[in-house]
Amino acid sequence: MFFFNRNFRIIGLGLLLFSISILQCEPTELSANVNSFSNDSSPSMSSFDKIKGLSFVAPPNPFPKNPMPPIKNVGSNFIAVIPYAYTRVGEPKVHYSDGKQTWQWWGERPEGCLKTIELAKKENLAIMLKPQVYVPRSWTGDLDFPTEEEWLSWEASYEDYILPYAEIAEKNGLKIFCIGTEFKISSRNRPQFWRQLIKKVRNRYKGKLTYAANWDEYLQISFWDELDYIGVNAYFPLVEEKTPEVEALVKAWQPTLKALKDYSKKWDRPILFTEFGYLSVDHAASPTWELEKRVRQLKINEQAQANALDGLFSAFWQESFWAGGFLWKWFPNMQGHEGYPRRDYTPQDKIAETVLKKWYISKK
Repeated sequence: MFFFNRNFRIIGLGLLLFSISILQCEPTELSANVNSFSNDSSPSMSSFDKIKGLSFVAPPNPFPKNPMPPIKNVGSNFIAVIPYAYTRVGEPKVHYSDGKQTWQWWGERPEGCLKTIELAKKENLAIMLKPQVYVPRSWTGDLDFPTEEEWLSWEASYEDYILPYAEIAEKNGLKIFCIGTEFKISSRNRPQFWRQLIKKVRNRYKGKLTYAANWDEYLQISFWDELDYIGVNAYFPLVEEKTPEVEALVKAWQPTLKALKDYSKKWDRPILFTEFGYLSVDHAASPTWELEKRVRQLKINEQAQANALDGLFSAFWQESFWAGGFLWKWFPNMQGHEGYPRRDYTPQDKIAETVLKKWYISKK
């Protein structure tokens, strides 16, 4: 799915040209173990607290005040920390800050990640570390190279980016590590790269692993057996109405819910929505990648966003195969937005925040 504005730093980077099994888990970050199972046994998906996650937007500058209490106030028990890198179209290299450069936003650099992790852990929030690549004027799902030599060069550069973060995740006792996001061509055509990468990550990190597949990509992944969660970025198009009713949304989810349930059973792994969310505009539950192309021109519709979230939770919450997920997205101290927060995915200070609290606070 081609996303123009899912916090991919089009402006900032464009200017630069461009745990183990449940008996072994230590509940230091959560009051209850979340989806715990060993890598060599079937997942236990009968009764557990859902992952009530938020995708935490890395801010351009250090936090003016602690951003974690508002996250706790909506009932969240997990955040995704997302240190971005970027790859230019046609260039087999991943660009990222190793801590020595300062061109990248503070929250995306190692120092910002570590501070975010520190503050989250003090608030008893669990963490998924989700290093993510942005492709200026394109999308990771379209990333491709014409030669084997270029592919190997890019893959080596990606490993150099990913593996130090796996070490950070291990050192800080983070619950989940995401090895990649929406590499649709690579995940289909080069699964051997991902399998060997998973082995290298596991040599450094002992927690749970996932890959964040696009909604139309997850069925093609052949290496779920090497991971602990089937990660899905759940931007499934549902209905076209301006303000769809919750009941209609729950009905629209049913074919996808059944497909995901069957897929979870096939692979013996729970489904984790590594991303889910809706813009607060008319037609919020229609193809969101189309809405993003003209988001600034669309009419604000907070009720559409709220109903869409309510519909998703109503459809999935009681399903044991569904581990929960990470709402896209949450701005710390409202930093890091791209100029249209009233229309953006965040539920902050919108009707959707009330819906989020209803599910995250009152449900297990």
